[in-house]
Amino acid sequence: MSFPMQLHPFLQWVTFNNSARETVFLGKHKELNTGFDITNLVIFPNNSFMRVKIGRVDVMASPGKRVTIDEKKVVWHHSFHQVPPVSVCNPNCLPGSSKKKKEGAKFCCYDCSPCPLGKVSPEKDMDVCTMCPEDHYPNKNKSHCIPKTINYLSLKEPLGISLSFFAVLFSLLTVQVLVIFIKHQDTPIVRANNRDLTYALLFSLLLCFLCSFLFLSPPRKVTCLLRQVAFGSIFTLTVSCILAKTITVVLAFMATKPGSRMRKWMGKRLAISIVFYCSLFQIGLCILWLGISPPFLNQDTQSIFGEIILECNEGSAIMFYCMLGYMGFLATISFVVAFLARKLPDSFNEAKFITF
Repeated sequence: MSFPMQLHPFLQWVTFNNSARETVFLGKHKELNTGFDITNLVIFPNNSFMRVKIGRVDVMASPGKRVTIDEKKVVWHHSFHQVPPVSVCNPNCLPGSSKKKKEGAKFCCYDCSPCPLGKVSPEKDMDVCTMCPEDHYPNKNKSHCIPKTINYLSLKEPLGISLSFFAVLFSLLTVQVLVIFIKHQDTPIVRANNRDLTYALLFSLLLCFLCSFLFLSPPRKVTCLLRQVAFGSIFTLTVSCILAKTITVVLAFMATKPGSRMRKWMGKRLAISIVFYCSLFQIGLCILWLGISPPFLNQDTQSIFGEIILECNEGSAIMFYCMLGYMGFLATISFVVAFLARKLPDSFNEAKFITF
C-alpha cells in the first residue's frame, strides 16, 4: 500500500477524465477531489498496445487503502529489471573485503578494503567486516571463520615424551633404592642412616616424580587445583626430611661431648616433629591459597594464531610465590647446616652427602 503524496509530483498539475467520464483535477490546496484508475500501457511487438488496470486511487477510502496497486498485473518493459542499476564507478568487492567510501566522490562510488586481522566478510559488497568468535580465526582469504585447534603440553609431544621418560626413570631408581633399604633394614648402616626418615624421604621423592604426570595431563578444573598444591606439599615433605637428617647429624655430634645437654634432644621425636611442623605450615599455606584465589583453567586465545592454549592459571600469584619461597627457605637452611657440618669428625657423616 502507498500514500497519495508518494506519487510523482507531475500529477499535481494534470487534469484528465477517468473511466467513469469524471474529470480528475487537484483542488485549491492541491488536494485530490475524486478518484482515478492506475493503468499499465502494454505494447505488443506489432506496435499495438492495451491499457491494463493495475490499481486505483480513491480519496473516499479509509486511510491506508486510498492507493492500491496489484503488482502481479504490472508488465515491465524488457529494459527494466526491477533492480537498482550497478554503478559504473565502483568495483565488485569480493568476499574478504568491504566497501570503503571515496572521499569527494558520490555516495555510490567506493573502493574495496581488505578485512583487518581477525575479521571476515563472507559475502560480496559488504559494508563492514565482522569479527570472528574467540574460538575461531579467519581463513587465508578472510572469507569465513575456522575453528581454532586446542593445544596443551601432552604426552604425545616430544617435550612431553622426554619429560615423562625421565619421570618414569627416576621413579624406578627411587623404587629400587627403597627396595634395597627395606631389604637391608636391619643392617647397621641403614639404622645409622635414620631408617624411618630415609623411608619417608624416598617415598616423598617417588611422589614428586609421579606429580609430573599431573602437569602432562589435559588441563581440567580438578587437575589445575591439584598440580601446584600437590607438588608443593610433597616436595616440602622431601625437604623437611633432609632438614631433619641434617639437624640430627649436628645434634648427634654435639651430644658426644662430655656434659652436653643435647642428648635429651636426640631420638625420633625431634626428627618427626621437624618433618610434621614444616610440612603442616606448607599445607596451611596451600589451604589458604585455595581459599583466597585458587588456580583455575584458562584458555589463551591470543598467544598463537589459530590455536587455543589450555593452561592452568595460578590464581593468586602472591600465594604461589609464598609456596615456592617457603620451599626455597627450607632448602637453604638444610644446605647451610649441612655445609657447616660436612667436616665433622665422624665415621659416617651424612652431612657430606646432603651437601652434595
